Amino acid sequence: MTTGGQPSKQLRRTLGVGDAVVIGLSSMIGAGIFAALAPAARAAGAGLLIGLAAAGVLAYCNASSSARLAALYPASGGTYVYGRERLGEFWGYLAGWGFVVGKTASCAAMALTVGTYAWPAHAHVVAVTSVLALTVVNYLGVQKSTWLARSIVAAVLLVLTAVVVAAFVFGAPDLAANLTTWHGISAGGVLQSAGLLFFAFAGYARIATLGEEVRDPARTIPRAILIALAVTLAVYAGVAVAVLGVLGPRRVASTATPLVDAVRIAGAGWLVPIVAVGAVLAALGSLLSLLLGVSRTALAMARDRHLPRQLDAVHPRFAVPHRAELAVGLVAASLAATVDLRGAIGFSSFAVLVYYAVANASAFTLRPEEGSLPKIIPVFGALGCVVVAFALPLTSVIAGAAFLVLGAAVYWSRRLLRR
Repeated sequence: MTTGGQPSKQLRRTLGVGDAVVIGLSSMIGAGIFAALAPAARAAGAGLLIGLAAAGVLAYCNASSSARLAALYPASGGTYVYGRERLGEFWGYLAGWGFVVGKTASCAAMALTVGTYAWPAHAHVVAVTSVLALTVVNYLGVQKSTWLARSIVAAVLLVLTAVVVAAFVFGAPDLAANLTTWHGISAGGVLQSAGLLFFAFAGYARIATLGEEVRDPARTIPRAILIALAVTLAVYAGVAVAVLGVLGPRRVASTATPLVDAVRIAGAGWLVPIVAVGAVLAALGSLLSLLLGVSRTALAMARDRHLPRQLDAVHPRFAVPHRAELAVGLVAASLAATVDLRGAIGFSSFAVLVYYAVANASAFTLRPEEGSLPKIIPVFGALGCVVVAFALPLTSVIAGAAFLVLGAAVYWSRRLLRR
């Protein structure tokens, strides 16, 4: 696609509702459900079910705000674009900075999760190979990525369904007692579990960041976001009840592989290797969609010169931001090769919650003729993001705030230099 003899810098609209839903599901029904239950149980015990409900309500507010904004601004970049257009350049930049930095680290963490489950002795090698392979898939076009995401989502949903069925069929005698163990639950613990579990829901932003590649975005994006969120909440609720029912809060809190332990203790040991494969596929699905989302936000920021201008190129044949994809893939692969970031993923949760606080604040400014929401939705969403962000573990709050302050310092330094 060319314009005036020059390659077009616009992406091609090829994704329908089903494609967008699949990308959202591959982002949300990913490694989070395999990894987030244990820290959430440590924070709140059986109260993680309340935390899950709170995270779901917060995600609904954020999704509603993002959907309205994405319909109005169907361009790559998601909340970076919304914040820039509705609140001013700095707030869009801050949201984009937090997303790119936090989610690039998440890419490395997801890649290391793949390596740990697939070949623990060579986790870093597998992680780097995974990042590079999926970067190639994304480079060849978003439709190739969507096809792979659809296959991964189908396989992971089958695995999670098997876990739930095994728990209710074989582990039924312990379900009632374990689900009614509510000792030691605190409001702070429930809020912290909501923050940890919210990280697993955050993938619907990937649909919005692909806004420039969606057909009929005013109709497609809102529908896809809400469908993906509803399916994810139902799946997570079923898995959380099943795992808690079989293991009980203490066992869930003390294990790194709660789903594997649940099927083993329920008497379905033959499912253990299948669940392990499901964890690998889920992490690959999350990694695939993370790479897509970060590269599109990097493209939008490069267009505004907040990142190197060379990253705003769009491939003339594959219609993808190929330089941004390669840059993100190489940085994520380098991190996966040298650093184990799985224990530092909390700062990404903090950055994501700030990202959605900006989205809700942007939605609050919408006028009726622009499709505004009832004001209670963006207000509750923004306040909820702030409260849950600061309820995260202190180390996560400090790390996340430090990265945002660094980003702000870079922004204002560049402004001063330009003046």
